[in-house]
Amino acid sequence: MTIGLFYAILLVCVILNIYFYFYFSKVAYYKESKLSENKTPVSVIVCAKNEEENLKKLVPLLLSQDHPDFEIILINDASSDDTRYVIEDFVEKHPKIKMVDVVNNETFWGNKKYALTLGIKKAVNEHLIFIDADCEPASNQWLKMISQPLQNDTTIVLGYSGYHKVKNSLLNALIRFETALAAIQYLGYAFRGNPYMGVGRNLAYTSKQFYDVSGFMSHMKVMGGDDDLFVNEAATKNNTAVVIDPDAFTISNPKTNWKKWWIQKKRHISTSKRYKFKHKLSLGIFFTSQFLFFIATILGFVFGLQWEAILSLVIIRYVIVMVILGKGLSRFRESELIPFIPLLELLLVSLQLGLFLSNKKSQPSRWN
Repeated sequence: MTIGLFYAILLVCVILNIYFYFYFSKVAYYKESKLSENKTPVSVIVCAKNEEENLKKLVPLLLSQDHPDFEIILINDASSDDTRYVIEDFVEKHPKIKMVDVVNNETFWGNKKYALTLGIKKAVNEHLIFIDADCEPASNQWLKMISQPLQNDTTIVLGYSGYHKVKNSLLNALIRFETALAAIQYLGYAFRGNPYMGVGRNLAYTSKQFYDVSGFMSHMKVMGGDDDLFVNEAATKNNTAVVIDPDAFTISNPKTNWKKWWIQKKRHISTSKRYKFKHKLSLGIFFTSQFLFFIATILGFVFGLQWEAILSLVIIRYVIVMVILGKGLSRFRESELIPFIPLLELLLVSLQLGLFLSNKKSQPSRWN
């Protein structure tokens, strides 16, 4: 048992280090390359369900974007508050803004995906940029930067979307850590020519790409997945680009209590079972290796089995983690989380296991 545990820890450390070196380091140490200026007209699409206050903050920021030619499509997705009237007011005042109104008798089609489809059909421009109503661009260069790679053969652009910071909040620290880690992972895969997801809070693609895969039809009845399932189906090594300049980030309002966060993550995780097999396998190996690392390490220390050798493996692993993941966190402006990486990783793995088991019993039924 002593030798077995030691080699088990060694094996999972090797596997995890391969992921960190091959995928995560690409994001941590990536240097943005200069692209030719892209003045192609774009359509910014925002799907809003009961977002009247958030739209009042977001729309002025969109209107102030430094881009030569764009329109804004605001979708009222059967809201029960005054979202529709807020949008109508913006439409009256600004010729760049158009409205799509999804009424209650249309929502049976698939909620957000149907609403987004109507917004895409409303757009007059080929290049589509997506941001959520509760987000805000990090700068007035966001629209120019996230749309710039949409040229030549590139039809999909993945961006980063973080969360606002809340002081003295473990939940907020966990949310920001999980968001940055997930981005380092899926953006790293994209850099290596194996894109598998994106986030609708900061995403761009062409309308042709949307129609080439019949939009969301292959997963219209699945709750969630308007971003990650679409990217998983449509993205390839040759048609996908990544933008991770800080001025191209978007920032969202995080959940403020554990119950709401748990429900949100259940919805997110429920879509991953529909990923391509190679992606599910790769992601499964990474999570399983994380889980086994903690289990084997704890057992080794509890039973006092070659604790010096086990400790050396743990130290070596976390030196690599702190260097690569720390660099990635700094890139995403989350450097204050670096000292807490081991604790946050353990907490996250434990909660992800709980979410996986919880989804086996019940599935989320609403997108917002």
